[in-house]
Amino acid sequence: MKRQTLSLALAAALALSLLGSAALAAEGPAEPEEPQTPVEEYIPDPVGSITFGNLSRRMHEGNLQVRSIQENIDILEELDYDDLKEDLRLQLNQMAQAQWMMVQFGQSGTLAYERMDQAYDAVREQFDAIKDGDMQADNADTIRQLKNLQNQIVMAGEATYIALAAMEIQQDGLERQLTALDRQITELDLRYELGHISSLTLKQARSGRAALSSGLATLGMNLDTYKGQLELLIGADITGNIALGALPSVSQEELNAMDLEKDLAAAKANSWALYEASETHKDALKDYNDKGGDYGQTYKANDRDYTQARHTYYSAKYTYDNTVQNFELGLRNLYLKVKDCQQILSAARTALAVERDNYAVAQLKQSQGNLSQNALLEAGDKLKEAQEKVAGAENDLFSAYNTYRWAVDYGILN
Repeated sequence: MKRQTLSLALAAALALSLLGSAALAAEGPAEPEEPQTPVEEYIPDPVGSITFGNLSRRMHEGNLQVRSIQENIDILEELDYDDLKEDLRLQLNQMAQAQWMMVQFGQSGTLAYERMDQAYDAVREQFDAIKDGDMQADNADTIRQLKNLQNQIVMAGEATYIALAAMEIQQDGLERQLTALDRQITELDLRYELGHISSLTLKQARSGRAALSSGLATLGMNLDTYKGQLELLIGADITGNIALGALPSVSQEELNAMDLEKDLAAAKANSWALYEASETHKDALKDYNDKGGDYGQTYKANDRDYTQARHTYYSAKYTYDNTVQNFELGLRNLYLKVKDCQQILSAARTALAVERDNYAVAQLKQSQGNLSQNALLEAGDKLKEAQEKVAGAENDLFSAYNTYRWAVDYGILN
């Protein structure tokens, strides 16, 4: 479909009227109402915090890019094409009358008449575009493209949120390691005083602590930076201190409902990239067929316009086929990623169960005087590490599943 610049169309807007509700029957009992689908209640986030479930809404309300795009969408969606067509018809009549007057005064060959003729053709082209439905179709494509751009911005916001959640888990792990290292250094200090270890061993431990502390500080800086970016994306005050709610979990029902073939069909239908490549392919095919198509190869081999149209068509065809292949491969890889994250989470939960048992045994031994306090703390550290791995695996599974749903529901591959 040919794309057109519709400056006149974008400038015109008319509020749509709403149909009145149907009149109730004068006699007889009222028809029972259809059951209403419950709407999930929106619970605003406390000041200085955000939840993943509210992220999309807050970006649509506060992100300046998303809001700017929405204004352009509203312009197109509010167009009254009947009203616009009538305005163009009146303009054509006025131009035709002006041209007739110029002919009457002998100005039919002048520059002014030619410009008037060009203006008439431009308005006529827009009039015909509305009459034939081309303008409506082009604007529908533009709306779809703009909404796709909005979705990509929101998806980037969700990716930032998920990355922050992973960084916070990493921060907890480093702080736990730092606490354990402090205990170890305290023990090494005592052993050094007793002459059981060399000064080099103690220095190495302290050097390791300094490196770990430096890494923790860098991670804190990155958290501050990314939180500032998230605050910018939702239109909040940029402090770098916004508190994140826990990521949603992925249910077993959601995982069981994944169907690669069915989801692939939905993803293709929702993909703007595939649609755009398809339209380019159709336009090139139409132009190629207008110039003779495959039959023209026998008698237009030396026709430059024909050969250019043929090359353009096959280039568009190969581009479209490649886009489809990459899309199918991308969705398949996302599907496999979800399944892999699922089995990793299962393994992490199994390991956590073992560490819980180990810690329970350690507690019993320590209560009986058969295990030192430091050994119990070490067992507790292993339990916390296993818990962190489960939390990380849960977040990874949600991240993979969320990316998969974006591909299926909106046709956007990460």
